[in-house]
Formats: sequence, structure tokens, C-alpha cells
Amino acid sequence: MRRQPHTLALAIVVSLGGFLFGFDASVISGVIRFVQPQFDLNELQLGLVVSSPSASAMIAMLLAGTMSGWLGRKRLLEVVAVLYLASALMSAFATGYAMLVVARMIGGAAFGAALILAPMYIAEIAPASQRGRMVSMQQLNIVLGFSAAYFSNYLFLGAAPNVSWLSDTTVWRWMLGIEALPAAAYFFLLFLIPRSPRWLYARGRVDEARAVLERLHGQERAEVELEELEQKLASEPSGTRATYRDLLRPAVRGVFLIGLLLGILQQITGVNAIYFYATLIFEQSGIGANASFAQAVWVGVINVVFTVIAMLLIDRVGRRPLMLAGLVGVVLSMGITAYGFSGATFTLTASDIESSTLWQEDPAAGERLLAMAGTIFASDVAFSGSARELIGDGYFRKHQAELVERAIAMNPFVVLVGILLFVASFAVSLGPVTWVMLSELFPTRLRAVAISVVGFGNSLVSWFVQFLFPWELSVLGSAGTYTIYGFFALIGLVMVYKVLPETKGQTLEQIERQLEGC
Repeated sequence: MRRQPHTLALAIVVSLGGFLFGFDASVISGVIRFVQPQFDLNELQLGLVVSSPSASAMIAMLLAGTMSGWLGRKRLLEVVAVLYLASALMSAFATGYAMLVVARMIGGAAFGAALILAPMYIAEIAPASQRGRMVSMQQLNIVLGFSAAYFSNYLFLGAAPNVSWLSDTTVWRWMLGIEALPAAAYFFLLFLIPRSPRWLYARGRVDEARAVLERLHGQERAEVELEELEQKLASEPSGTRATYRDLLRPAVRGVFLIGLLLGILQQITGVNAIYFYATLIFEQSGIGANASFAQAVWVGVINVVFTVIAMLLIDRVGRRPLMLAGLVGVVLSMGITAYGFSGATFTLTASDIESSTLWQEDPAAGERLLAMAGTIFASDVAFSGSARELIGDGYFRKHQAELVERAIAMNPFVVLVGILLFVASFAVSLGPVTWVMLSELFPTRLRAVAISVVGFGNSLVSWFVQFLFPWELSVLGSAGTYTIYGFFALIGLVMVYKVLPETKGQTLEQIERQLEGC
């Protein structure tokens, strides 16, 4: 008799796409330090390099639901793995700004589809009592990818001074290209997973669906689930196909709006500004480039630890308590971070300027910067504006980290505490709980379409956050930027408290009956 596969093992394999997303997304935090001066990028160009994957992810999310209904979850995930591999190699060999943006957009298409497909597939194979934990595997793999990227960047940066082929112009290529290894492994592992039984049943392939369910859950449980699927299919109008317009029907409109709220809230609180610009944020606190890479590793570690905590609690405590507690933490953490930056002052002495790499590179530019020596600036915006005016945008961007490190007077520990508290709070709430609930809330017939639309909104907001973050820092300053994120989190906390239901421990069909007409 053929041995039954462990459902958790299948969930781990499928959610490895989340690892690739996390790695692909956060590796850029170390890359921008080298790419910005090499390709002479301004703030908006830098924002586009970082945010370009989210732009293509929006389109992928809209298409993934429909395409998964046609090809199936499994086949489309195999396409995702190929796209990840292509993106990693193209990024490593990018010859300029445009090619790097295109390469990252290919990766964005991959993780846009994966973010939709993996939770959907896992929810459709998992037992109700373990579904929250299993769907959270996606988020765990995402944060493991974040952590691996931060650590990989740190190792490459540390090795660069001692390795001839890791110069400032090549080290970032290795940071991006190393992703090809897990992408190839993911592609081959996907051949080990079965097709989704619910997808098979919806396509009329009942015997295949029964065979998969029996292998996953045993014969007795498989018959119960097949009966529920049959009843649900019989209650739906025959010959109909799910459309975007169906999401606005009175029976599902309320649930759809709850899902849309979760998708937007996850991004509008600034998570991808924190993850994708982690080293830049820590550099802004004046600790220097090497220390900023080291602190980014802590972001990854905290992320993993608290995601595991969320996985252990989500099927015991429930979705709603975790979401509310985490949002309170997000509000507090953004307040702490804004407070830390609001107290900073900036002063460059003549000796600071004369001993800087700017002075060594271009003494004339250093002479011009002496005009601000001894002046005390009460904000990062004022300091940056004055320096840009004296030495130009290009020189300031290239030497910003060093100049800020020499000029700033503040307690960087406050900022570190604020950022790590944000990461911990997000990791137990908006990170895993959002995708778990999105995989549960919607009716089976509309699930793929609904998650695609919510995913589009999620990526659209994420794109705006990533794209505008460098501009916000230069115009609003660090304190103003984090205050805005905290304000959005506070609004979200109130809305979630009022409308979010609890779904733990119920089958997908039971949840659907509970929320019908919500």
C-alpha cells in the first residue's frame, strides 16, 4: 500500500515559494547601497528599482486566480519557480538601470502569483484543525527568506575586502544571483506535490480528487470532505463561472470588503519600507554602513522568531486576538521610531568634512561643504537640503551614509527598538494572519478571483509605499514618515476591532455558511 504523504510536508514544499519571495524582496536592501551610485540613481529611480517587483506582482495577482482555475495550482507554481530563476540570473548580469528593473519585475510576477497560489493550495489540502498553522508556513518561509537575504548580504559585505572578485561594482551581483540556487531547488521539489483535490473536484475529476484526499487524510475523512464539496457544488448555479462582478453581490460583498481591508492594511502600515530599506533606515540613525547590515540581520531573526510564535498560537488563540494585539504593537513601534528620529540634530565640523571620503575624492566639493560646518540642523530634511545645495545630488547620495554618521546626534538604540518591535508585532499579526484569513473567508467558487483582487490591492499599496519611501525621507523626514505609518495602523486597529470575524477550527465550507450575507 502506498504511504500517505504528510500534509505538513506538502505545505512546506509549496510555501518555499515564500522563501524565494522573502529573499528576492529583502536582498535589495543591501544592493541599493552599491547600485545607487553605480547607476547614478535619484530618489524616484531608486524607489522604482526597489518597488518594480510589486508593479508586476499586481498584474500577476489579478491573473493568478483565473489561470490557476485553468492550469491548476500545481502547474502554475512550477511556472513561478522558472520565473524566479530567470529573475535571479538577469538581475545578477544587469548591465544598467533598465535591465535591473525588468529583471526584478520578472521576479515580481513570480511572487505575485505565488502569494495567491500557495495559501490557496495549502488551505485546500489542510485539515481544518491545522489549516491556520499550515497556511502560516507561507509567512514563515517569507521571513526565513528575509533573514537569509540579510545574512547573505552581511556575509558578502564582510568578505568583500578580502576577496578580489567582490568589489563595489560586483558584490551586489552576487547578492542578487545567489537566489538562483533555491529557485532551482523549488522547481524540482514541486514535482513531488499532488494537484489540489478541490480544484480536481471542481473540474469534474471526482475520482482523482477522492484519491488525493484519501492519501492526505485517510478514507473516512476523505468521504466527509467529498460530501461537503458535493453539497456546495450542488448549491451553486450550474454552468456559471466566477467573475469579478460576483464579488459585489450582497451575499459576499461584506466578506470581500473585509478581505480588501486586510490586504490594504498589511501594506499601508509601511512593512515593505522597513524590510526593503532596512539597511538605509539604520544608516539614517548614524550607525554606519557595516553596523546597519548587522542590524538588518536582527530584523530577520526577530521576524522568524515571532512568526513561529504566531504559528503556534493561531489555531489556539485565534486569528482575531493575534491581529488586534499585533496592530497595537505596530502603532506603538511606529511612535517610538518617529520619536527617536524627531530628537536628532545634525552638525558637521570642519575636521569631519576634511577627513571625509568626499574630501579625498573631490577637495573642491569638500571646500563647498565647509560652508555648513558648525551649523546645527534640527532635522534630517534641513541637513540633507543644505548639503545637496552645496555639493549636488550625486555627491550627496554617494556620501550620504558617511556624512549622516559624522553629523548626527541621537540615540540609535531607540530607533532599533522601534523597528524590532514593529517587526515582532507585524510577524504575529498582519504577516501570517492576513493570508490565513484570505484563504478562509471567501466561498470556494469565488476564492481564486477574490484573493486575486485583494492581492492586487495589496501589491498596489505595497508599490506606493516602496516607491515613495526615499522621496518621503527626503521631503517629510524620517520622523514624519513613520508618524504617517503609525496613523494608518491606528485607523486599521479601529476598523479591524469592529469588523473582523473569528474563523479558527472551522472547515472552509462551515466558514462560508457562517459569513454568507455578511
